[in-house]
Amino acid sequence: MTDIGKKLTRRTLVKGAVAGGALASASKVAAQAQAMNRKTHAIVGVGSRSRMYQAAIWAEHKATSSLVGICDTNPGRLALVARRASEAGATPPRTYLAGDFDKMIRETKPEVVIVTTPDAFHERYIVRALELGCDVVTEKPMTTTAAMARRILDTCARTGKHIRVSFNYRYAPFRTQVKELLMAGEIGDVLSVDFHWLLNTTHGADYFRRWHSSKAISGGLMVHKATHHFDLVNWWLSANPVSVTAKGKREFYTPEMARRFGLSGPHERCLTCPEKAQCGFYLDISADRGLKALYLDNEKYDGYFRDQCVWRPEIDIEDNMNVVVEYDTGAQMSYSLNANNAWEGYMIAFNGTKGRLEHSQVESVYVAGGDMVQGGVEEDKVKTRIYPLRGAPRDIKVRLGQGGHGGGDAVMLAELFGTAPSDPTFRAANELGGAASIAVGIAANQCFKTGKAVEIADLLPGLKKPELPPMPTRKDKVPMPPKWVRG
Repeated sequence: MTDIGKKLTRRTLVKGAVAGGALASASKVAAQAQAMNRKTHAIVGVGSRSRMYQAAIWAEHKATSSLVGICDTNPGRLALVARRASEAGATPPRTYLAGDFDKMIRETKPEVVIVTTPDAFHERYIVRALELGCDVVTEKPMTTTAAMARRILDTCARTGKHIRVSFNYRYAPFRTQVKELLMAGEIGDVLSVDFHWLLNTTHGADYFRRWHSSKAISGGLMVHKATHHFDLVNWWLSANPVSVTAKGKREFYTPEMARRFGLSGPHERCLTCPEKAQCGFYLDISADRGLKALYLDNEKYDGYFRDQCVWRPEIDIEDNMNVVVEYDTGAQMSYSLNANNAWEGYMIAFNGTKGRLEHSQVESVYVAGGDMVQGGVEEDKVKTRIYPLRGAPRDIKVRLGQGGHGGGDAVMLAELFGTAPSDPTFRAANELGGAASIAVGIAANQCFKTGKAVEIADLLPGLKKPELPPMPTRKDKVPMPPKWVRG
C-alpha cells in the first residue's frame, strides 16, 4: 500500500469527537428537523464531493432536508463545514471523527447517511449504516473491489434495504434524451458501441496529484472515473456486462516524461517544487479559495497534500486504457480512456439494426474541489445525430440543463432531497446498478495484470440485473431499408 493509503487507513481509526461543532445538542437538532417534517441526513467524508450535498441541503432543499451530523478524519475540514452551515443560515451539524461513526448515528439519528469518503472506504460505512437502520446514498464508485461489492450486496439482502448510487451523469438532460431515443427504437436494437472518453491535461492530470493516484484507494481510473461511463452504457442499453478484455498502461504521468519535458524532478508537491516556474502542470493550491480552504489550510491535521507531483514514481494507476465489453443483450462495446488529451469530453456511437446514433460532448476545464463548475458544457458543444441505414442524417435538437455535470446535478439532487417524479428512463440506481458498473472496471484492472479475459460472473456470482426499461431486442422485426440507388 502506498504511503497515502497507509495514512488514510490510520486516520479512519482516530477516535473522539471534535469539540465545539454544534450550536445545539444532537438530539435537539434531529428532533427539530423531524418536527418540521424535514428528512435528517448525516455525511461521512467531507472532502470536495460532499460540498454538492451540503449546498443542496442548506439552499434549494432546506424545506425538506436537514444535515444533523458530519464525520471525517480531518477536524479542520469538519470545522470548515460547520462554519459554512452558519454562513448559509443553517444550524451547524454535529461533528465527529471517523472512529465515532456509530456514535454519530446514535446521537443524531439520521434517516439517511451520505457516503462521500475516498472510494475504498465506502463499503465499511455503507454496510454499517445499513446495519444501523439508515438509508444510504453513496457517491460513485459504490466501492473498489469485488469482495467489498459482495459484502454490500449481501448486507442489502440481509437487511432488506437498498442504497442509492449517485450517478449524476444519467441525469444530464442530453444524456436522458439519448436514452429516450434508444428506447424509442430510433436505430433499432443496438449491436455495438464505440465509446471514447478524453481527459485533458488539466482535469486528467489532477487524478495523479491526489489520493486517486493510489489504486488501493481509488481502484484506478477504471473504477473511480470510468464507473460513470460503464454505468451510462449499462443504463443506455438496459444491459448487464458479461465479460471484459482490456489493456492499460501508465506512460504519460511518469518520472521519465518529466525529464522529457526538461525537468529534473519528480518532486514531492507543487507548493514547494523548485521547478514550479518551468512546469506546465504546476497547481497553485493557495490561489483557489476552495482548494485552499478545504485542503491547504487543513493539511496540518493529517499531512495530506492535495498538490502532489504528477510525475511521482509511486503512482500505480494507468493513464491510457482500452476495454472491450460484452453484454447480456448481445451488444459489444469498444471503450477507451485517455488522461492526457488535448480536450475534455467524449464521443459515443451506437450501431443498430436501423442505423447509427452519434453523440458527443466537450466539457469545460475544471479542477476538483476548486471554485468552478464541474462538468459544465456550452450549447454548441453537445451534439446528437441520427444516421439511418440509408437516407439523410438528421441532427437532434439537444436538450440542455444548467449547472454542474451538464445540468445533471440539479435534477438528481431534486430527486434525492424531494419527491421523485415518475421516470420512464429509470435513472435512479441502486446497489445492483452500482455493482454492475464497477464490475467492468474491476475486471479491466484484472485484465491489466493477467492479459486474460474476465467473466463478470466469476467476480460477482449471481449478480442480478437492476430494473431497467425495456429496449428494442433481437426478436423485433426490422423494416427493410430502401434499395440503394446510384446517385
